[in-house]
Amino acid sequence: MNLAKQLTTVFLEEKAGFEDIIGQRPVKDTIKSALMAGRNLLIVGPPGVGKTTIAKNVAKLLPEVEVMDCPYNCNPEKPVCPECNSGRVTGKKRISGLARFVRVQGSPDLTAEDLIGDIDPAKAIKYGPLSVEAFTPGKIFKANNGVLFFDELNRAPEKLQNALLQALQERMVTIGSYDIDLEANFIFIATMNPEDTSTEPLSDVLLDRFDVAYMQYPENREDEERIVTEKSQHFIDFPDNVRRLAVLFVRTLRESDKLERLPSVRASIGLYERAQTNAIVKGKQQVSWKDVQDVLVSVLSHRIKLKPSAQYLQTPQELIQEKLNEFVDRQGLEKEADGGEVP
Repeated sequence: MNLAKQLTTVFLEEKAGFEDIIGQRPVKDTIKSALMAGRNLLIVGPPGVGKTTIAKNVAKLLPEVEVMDCPYNCNPEKPVCPECNSGRVTGKKRISGLARFVRVQGSPDLTAEDLIGDIDPAKAIKYGPLSVEAFTPGKIFKANNGVLFFDELNRAPEKLQNALLQALQERMVTIGSYDIDLEANFIFIATMNPEDTSTEPLSDVLLDRFDVAYMQYPENREDEERIVTEKSQHFIDFPDNVRRLAVLFVRTLRESDKLERLPSVRASIGLYERAQTNAIVKGKQQVSWKDVQDVLVSVLSHRIKLKPSAQYLQTPQELIQEKLNEFVDRQGLEKEADGGEVP
């Protein structure tokens, strides 16, 4: 079951692609070519740009296949799990690509056993401590013949990174007294947020096992407006000109040289939704620019971080107010309200 060949067939079809991602054409082409070559893929980019969505899209593009009726989607011609190898599972099933998408969330307390597997004490008593029946496979096995998605790889501890390196390089992992031959028949996609400083650095030897695709914020305002419109909740009427101003303000804030962490697309979505509910609270049926202004601080202040050189001079709330005043003057708008309470 060659997953790279399956994706190659899909990518070469006329309308195949990553339709859930708006824009980002160069990144899409990079991801396609890397996956067609069977490479492990690391997607690097700020939060909210669609890294997780594009990984799920890869799984959606995989065709439906026939596998063993076990939790690990074994290839009927080459089973890997203890249930299939012992003959306890003989039935088969058909499964979609998205159902073979397995997610691992990177965190400091994640262990190698979570990823690879561990010895089940109850099974060890029943079958014997050295029996393969006592081994419970982890998420790598559950992603067999599918996509293993590792979100925020750089938040995983060094020990887990080393275990992953062995699995990717040698196609074998060691658990306790076992040498488990790992059938690494999965597409491995990881993500990393370079702006997150509270993380473990990725070693050079681990990075050497990946091809890297770099995602950025939407290329233009039109793409970001479309993302906001399609991904947000809709409560009341939101005029196009007001939506344009809301998105434009977030994009203008990203250009500030005082910021270390920039507002993501989620900030634009949050502003769009909160402006609506703010209008509803006031008994209105349509959003105005005043409703957007009133929630700017609430939505944006915690989503940005000032550079150390700027932190001594002003707070995030004050920066937002300053940028709002500049924006209102530049756009020729009437300043109807402050951008929220500034402590």
